[in-house]
Amino acid sequence: MNELKKYAILLALLLTACEDKVTQSSSTLTANTNSATTSIITDTWLGKWNGVEGTFIDISGGNGTYTITISDLDGPKQYQGSSKNNQITFERNGITETIQPTDGPGTGMKWLSDKSNCLRVREGEGWCRD
Repeated sequence: MNELKKYAILLALLLTACEDKVTQSSSTLTANTNSATTSIITDTWLGKWNGVEGTFIDISGGNGTYTITISDLDGPKQYQGSSKNNQITFERNGITETIQPTDGPGTGMKWLSDKSNCLRVREGEGWCRD
């Protein structure tokens, strides 16, 4: 009977050890999943996006806070922006503007109509990555 008790205790210890590892792995997986889903989508827009006739938008920074350089035919101008609802908002000439993802046709610019990975502020003001 003593022998049976030893096996029962050993079995209980082994099962407890396995249970702790499963719980720890599950907790680690949950933590990794949560950090991945809380990443800011607008951070994937960092870098230079080209428009027509040498125009571009260059977005730098990250973690939801950005420096935006927009170069149009009058030259480059800088603005400060922030992520809100998977878009970047910034103020230009007293007006709150929004940078949002779209495709070439969504820019409203025929020269970009064959593109698929683009950003726009409004129709006729857009940039794409090739």
